[in-house]
Order: sequence, then structure tokens, then C-alpha cells
Amino acid sequence: MAADGAPPKQWYLDAMGADEIWKHSTGKGVKVAVIDTGVNPQTPSLKGQVLVDEVPSAAKYHVTQDYDGHGTSMAEIIAGTGAGGGIKGLAPGAKIIPIRIGLDQLTDETERAKSLTSEKAIRVAADSDAKIINMSFGSPYYSSEEEDAIKYAASKGKLMFASVGNSGNKGNKGEYPAADPYVVGVAAIDKTGTVGDFSTYGNDVDLSAPGLNVPTWCDKTFRKYCPGQGTSQASAIASASAALVWSAHPDWTANQVLRSFIDTAGRTWAKDEPSKYLGYGIIRPRRVLIDKDIDPGPANRDPLAAENGTDPDEDVTATPSLSVAPSSGEPAEGAKEKEAGSAGGPTSAAAKDTESGGDTRTWVIIGAVAAVLVIGGAGFAVLRARRNA
Repeated sequence: MAADGAPPKQWYLDAMGADEIWKHSTGKGVKVAVIDTGVNPQTPSLKGQVLVDEVPSAAKYHVTQDYDGHGTSMAEIIAGTGAGGGIKGLAPGAKIIPIRIGLDQLTDETERAKSLTSEKAIRVAADSDAKIINMSFGSPYYSSEEEDAIKYAASKGKLMFASVGNSGNKGNKGEYPAADPYVVGVAAIDKTGTVGDFSTYGNDVDLSAPGLNVPTWCDKTFRKYCPGQGTSQASAIASASAALVWSAHPDWTANQVLRSFIDTAGRTWAKDEPSKYLGYGIIRPRRVLIDKDIDPGPANRDPLAAENGTDPDEDVTATPSLSVAPSSGEPAEGAKEKEAGSAGGPTSAAAKDTESGGDTRTWVIIGAVAAVLVIGGAGFAVLRARRNA
């Protein structure tokens, strides 16, 4: 099987300094669970990269039959080898554990009934050897069962990334699991460091990563790649970044890997004032990998304590419950609350004018160039501005 046409253009590999990154780490030895529409292990880029034998029997139903092409795309963005003109993953030394769930794209009711729910899939991933769980999917509806599964996975030491959603210019509805505690919500940026107008914004954004003009398979036929955009791609790149760092620092905990990203994230604002568009900033694994003296901080302290409702001064060996949670079935309304005062702060090169009233949302350029934020070899220009309340 080979993709038709020219090889996909992956601008973000150069921007993140992939060639230098791979001198330090390729993600070898790290397994990433991809909870998605299934993963086709026979694409040229994924041959030998997908650990189907490590999928528990309860989750093996049609796991390699990707009913949309989405899951395979995320797997390639994370760990593809680039063989046959395919997508080269940011962590080509990592391996994928595929876990298939029934998302909206699966219209066959019989197939959906046989597919795992998100909560069951998360528990399967939690019990696997994967260190990282990528969840490039979302729903505006809260599920206590899903949150319990998330907490279970966190208690098992997993680092979880999820797309924050693509409704930033269409109502901006928050989505789960990104809104669940202990999940790192990832927003999408373009090659200038500007958040995509579609990228859902708010309290659930923890980090940001490339997500515009990131190629994916056009559909489930796997005949060619199409230029794509979405926070799904951004989440996959964040997961790949974690695989790179964890491979280089195998003794670190999930807390330490995440803290290293927060400490080195590209931003022009105070670290304790996260942006609702970019969170703590643009993820930069290269900065972590090249610093031989980097301090990842304490192993059992939650770096997102303010969002997760944990005590930042206490060791966290298990995941406590949120003090307040919406009832099951309610839409997400910023379930992860930032600490008091965080409503003020910066955004990106372009920000939505949410002060204009009504449903008007226009793009405006705020301020002047404050700095160039390097996520790798290339620069990402980001402007200083205040967050809208």
C-alpha cells in the first residue's frame, strides 16, 4: 500500500527541530495508547509500529479496522516511520497500542454496540504498558464513568493528552475528556504560533501544539493524504513529545514529564497566568532534551494542581475527586477551573474579540511583537496581550 501523490508536507518537524531532537531521543522504548477510530497497522509508515498483540482481548474487536482514517493518522503523527512516502512521526522510535472506540463517524449501530465506550477504552489503556494515552476525540457531555476512568488511569501513572475541540468559532463548547481532571488539553497553532480560529479556548487549554496544515489520511481507503487541521493533530504531537522526553528520562514520572513541558513552554507571559488560547504555552520537547541540567521537580507533585483541585504542596500518589463536578449529561462549562485571577493574561498573535457583545466574534491583532518563541529550530512569533475575562 502506498499513498498517491507527493509525500505529505510536515512543516512542524522543521519548526520543532526534529533533526536535532532525534539526536537525543526518538521515543524508543515508550508505548502510546491511541484511543480512536482504530489503527491500520499495514500503512507503510506504521508497519512494525503497532503492537496489536498487546491489545487486551476485550478490546481487540476490529481494532485494526479504522472506520474513518482518523486513528491511523494520529498513530502516524506520533510514531510513523515515514516509509513509503508516509507521515513521519515526531517520535518514530515509539510504539502504538491501538484501542478502538465508537465515535460519531461509526454510523453502523451494530458495530457501535460492539465497540468500546470511552470509559472502557481508558481503563484498557490504563491497564496496558502504555505510558501515554492520546485521546484525539471529545464530547460536550460530562460522564462520571469517564471521569472515574481518567482518575484510574492517572493513579496508574499515565500521562493523558486530549484535543480541546474544534468549535472555537462555532459556539466554543468545551469538551470531555479534555475538561476532565488529570487530562492535558491541547490547543492547535499554525506555523506562526497563532491559535487556529477553530481551536476551542478556555480553562481547559493547558498546552498548545501544531495543528494547522498537518497532513492526515483523507479517508478510510488510505489512498492519499490531505492537508488537515484540528486539535486532534495537536494532541497527537503533544503525545509524541511526551514519548521523546520519557524515552530520554525513563525514571521520570508523568508529573515530571508534564512539568518539564510547562517550564519550557514557549510563551511571553508569566507562567502562573496561563492563556485561555495557548494555556501554559507552546510545547517544546527540544528544550527539555537539550538541557542536561533540567530539573523536573518532585515526582509526586501535581504540576496542574490548580486545575485538578489538588494541593500543590502535598505528594499525589492517587487522584482525588474534584470538589465540584457537573451532573452526568451536562455540557462542559470549563470543568477544570484555573486558580483565582487567571482570567487575565495573554493570548496569541490573534485573539477573539469576545468583548464585542452578542454573537460577534472577529479576529483582531493585539499589541506588537514581543518575542520569538522557539519550539525548535524555527521561530514562532507570539504577541503579548491580555486575556479576556
